[in-house]
Parts: sequence; C-alpha cells; structure tokens
Amino acid sequence: MKKIIALLLVLCMSFALLAGCGGSTESAAPESSAPESSAPESSAPEAGDKVVKIGVFEPATGDSASGGKKEMLGMQYANSITPTVEVGGETYTVELVYADNGSTTDKAPSAASQLVGENVAIVLGSYGSGVSIAGGPIFDDAGLPALGVTCTNPNVTAGNDYYFRICFLDNFQADVLANFAMDKFDAQVAYCLGENGNEYDQGLIAFFEQVFTAAGGTVIKDSFPQNNSDFSTYLNKAKSEGADVIFTPVSIAYATQILSQAASLGIEAPFLGSDTLDDNMVLEAIKGTDIELYVSTFYQEGGDPDFDAGIKEYINSSADILAANGGNDTISAVTAMGYDAYYVALEAMKLAGSVEPADIKAAMWDVTYTGVSGDIAFEEVNGDAIRDTAFIKTANTADGTWTLETVQTGSGQ
Repeated sequence: MKKIIALLLVLCMSFALLAGCGGSTESAAPESSAPESSAPESSAPEAGDKVVKIGVFEPATGDSASGGKKEMLGMQYANSITPTVEVGGETYTVELVYADNGSTTDKAPSAASQLVGENVAIVLGSYGSGVSIAGGPIFDDAGLPALGVTCTNPNVTAGNDYYFRICFLDNFQADVLANFAMDKFDAQVAYCLGENGNEYDQGLIAFFEQVFTAAGGTVIKDSFPQNNSDFSTYLNKAKSEGADVIFTPVSIAYATQILSQAASLGIEAPFLGSDTLDDNMVLEAIKGTDIELYVSTFYQEGGDPDFDAGIKEYINSSADILAANGGNDTISAVTAMGYDAYYVALEAMKLAGSVEPADIKAAMWDVTYTGVSGDIAFEEVNGDAIRDTAFIKTANTADGTWTLETVQTGSGQ
C-alpha cells in the first residue's frame, strides 16, 4: 500500500512540474518582445476578465532602441494609470503586446506578423519611418489598424488605408527647420548629411533642400554608408565649404557619433536636427562641448505640468524604467507621443463601441482627442494628423538639458 501511495505522489509531482513548464512556455514573452528593462510592473488580467490587446510595434534593439524604449514608456505609463477601457457597455482590461522590429526594415515585417498572430485589436508604432513603411503592408493585408506615433515620413500612410499617425510629417518638419535656419542664422549655405538608403534621413533632406533652395539658399549633400563610424571627412567638408548650418536628421546612434566628432574637430556651424535628435543620449554626447544644436520636436517639458510630474515619478519608480529612459528623468517628446497614442487608441475603441479591428479602423477617422502634445485629429485622405506646430529647442551643453527656443509653424503640412 505504501508503495502505491509513494508512486501516486511521484506521479502527482511529475504532473505538477509538467504543468508548470507548460504554463511558463505558453505565457513567456517571445524573444522579440520588449526587454525587461522597458516593461512596467503590472498585474495580469484576472481570470474571466474581458481583454483587449494593443500591439506595440517598436524597436527595443538596434540603432533606434533608445527612442523606441522611450516611446514605449509613454504607452506603459498610460496603461499603468488607465488599465481598462469601457467599450459597448463592457469593461475590458488593456494588455500591451510587444514585438521588437529591431530598428531594421528586414526585421520589421516579421515583427508586424507576430502582432497579427497575437490577435491584437490595434497597433501603436513605430519609432522610425523605415520600419513603419516595411511593416505597413502586413497590417494592411490583415485589416489591422496601426497608429504611427513619431514615424514622420509621408510614405508611412500613403497608399495604406490602415495606417494612421498622430505626429507631423517630414515635409512640415523640414519646412520649419529650413525657415528657422534662415530666420535664426541668416543661413545661405546648408550642409546636409544622412545615411545612404535610409528613407527617413533622405526624405527629410530632400524636403529641406526643396524649401531652402526655393528661398535662394545653397545645399550641399552627402550620404554615409550603413554602420559608418568615422565622420571626420564629412564634417571637414562642411567646414571647408563654408556651411552656415549642418542639417543631419539621423538616428540617435549616429547623432551621438557625429556631434561628438564635430566637437573634437572644432566645428562652429550650428547643427539642426530632426525629432530623432531629441534624446537625452544626444545631450550626454555633447555635454561640456561648444556644439550648438537645435532640434524640431513634438513636445517640450513644461507643456503639461501634470503629465510631467506623473511621468517623472513613473520613470524614477524603478531602476529598470530609469534605465529604459537613458538613466535620467529627462522627458523625451516621443514619450509624450506614446502616451497620447495609447489614449487615441482607447478613444477609437469607445467611439467604435467594439474591439474588432475593422470597427476600430472605421471609427479612427472620426476620433478627436486633446492630448499632452496638443489636439489630435485625422485628415480625410491618408489618415495623417492635422498638425501645424513644432517645438524647436536648443541643447544646453553646460548642464545637459533642453531649452525651448521657439514654437514655429510651417507651410509644408
């Protein structure tokens, strides 16, 4: 009898172990999900709760990981304070589902397919236009609405009925920066430098050149190869050509290298950067130097004091979240945009009265929402945001902070 009892105990323990392993495998995040350092602590939905999944299509690795993690922080913070949504008279717990697009166009389609397979109701992202363009056809084919957060290239939404966005476009951003260069510095010669083949870089440079040359200026352009690390030849060329400004709308990883090398070379011309350079890693790279840097962006700290206080408290609530924000609590504009995107998604669900992707997509056209970054609505052709304002801020290299230079409008939107 004792042998039978002992055998039963062994069998029970074996089944328990198997059940535990099966549970871990089933619920574990895939390798491409957001890393632990960028994920908030949140409780899982209770058994029996209605759940709606929001896909997070962002770079957690690669050259754009710093920006992607900061954009995700805004979504995660919003989810932590508003974890449920009332849709059609029922309460749904909102679950964020992550897919790392790796900052590259070759990895983006598989990340997009992963979210389709997870049966998410809507997708948020991405930081980076190239990956958004690469993932767009996957969402389109699946009939899954996607909401671009800071992907500014016009081709993200052009020809894709399922991609919307809440940020301004590159033609508008380039218009603002070109006019700022002429107004602020009386610039006549602009040197433009971007990564070869990068749709975001090259698109912005093309728009900048169009505006700047139309106003009588001269543009000198160069493109560097992927994974380049020595920018001295390009920077010395800008200097020898007498550039009044240097426009380099590149990734955070490239920007830190370009600007730190420019400081060592004694480049005096002011740098103009697009929204990607609005990052505390860029600030850190030029801290203590004489570099002049001005960037166009979507939000400046101080724009919404309640949001600022809340997100800073959230960033400082754990070492992992602080690390995801680059090691300090400087608020990035992409974080504010990620926060707004989360609430726009909830508004679309409420307006649709449904969590079905097709219904959410149909409702998206009529969504209006006032976020921390301003009023958000969508124009009727491509689903682009109706935005007419950009913040231009300058880097304080003495203490590594940003100061608002001006709020500027443009004619390119």
